[in-house]
Amino acid sequence: MNQDVDAKAMAKAFKALSNPNRLTIYLEILNRHEASEDKSCEGCLIADVMSEMNIGAPTVSHHVKELVNANLIEVERQGKYVNCYINNVMHEQLRHFFTLNKRLVAS
Repeated sequence: MNQDVDAKAMAKAFKALSNPNRLTIYLEILNRHEASEDKSCEGCLIADVMSEMNIGAPTVSHHVKELVNANLIEVERQGKYVNCYINNVMHEQLRHFFTLNKRLVAS
């Protein structure tokens, strides 16, 4: 993959996560993803996030859209419910970035 594309994708992800509400939403989805025992159902309902954060639907919707645009999460509508999933490819890129840079800083 072209490094410029990676740098742009990472910058877009970091920009999205620089907002405290988006970071909180992403971490909530990530926590539920990692805590899920049923790996066929690793999503997180938006309604759960809204009740956890105590913020309204329009605000959560806006932040979820930004997280989707940054390829951090994916959403799937199931009737009147919206499920959010961690984008595993981007999650691994972030993990790799921080692992690599942790080693560089420690050197």
